[in-house]
Amino acid sequence: MNIEEFREYCLSLGEVKEKMPFGKFAQRFDSLLVFYVLDHMFCFVDIEDFTYVNVKSSPEEIARMKSLYASLGVPGNSALKYWLRLDLDGDIPEAVVRDAVAMAYRLVKEKYMGKSTARRTRKGEKARKVFPIE
Repeated sequence: MNIEEFREYCLSLGEVKEKMPFGKFAQRFDSLLVFYVLDHMFCFVDIEDFTYVNVKSSPEEIARMKSLYASLGVPGNSALKYWLRLDLDGDIPEAVVRDAVAMAYRLVKEKYMGKSTARRTRKGEKARKVFPIE
């Protein structure tokens, strides 16, 4: 998988936005592409060095992945409890990378979907019925 295919996959998940927000902090972060759902990060990559993917995860899933694969690194943001770095040059199959991205997307979307609906309702908008992601 190359960066273009990866980007297309992330955007295909629905309601996903992409930004490169960290360049304003330091030039070395200019190439970080971040994917958001409901205005919250679920995944980020370095477009100039597409050798790893950082995904949001649960502590349980991080422990499970560590027991299965050697190609896991320290996430770029060093948030070891909730982020997982998947090194693409190692023993992690492409399908597992896609699954990890989809899981990160669902994790973030489910966490913030209720909060976003509650916010709209407080502002006087009618809440929409929410269906689970399959």
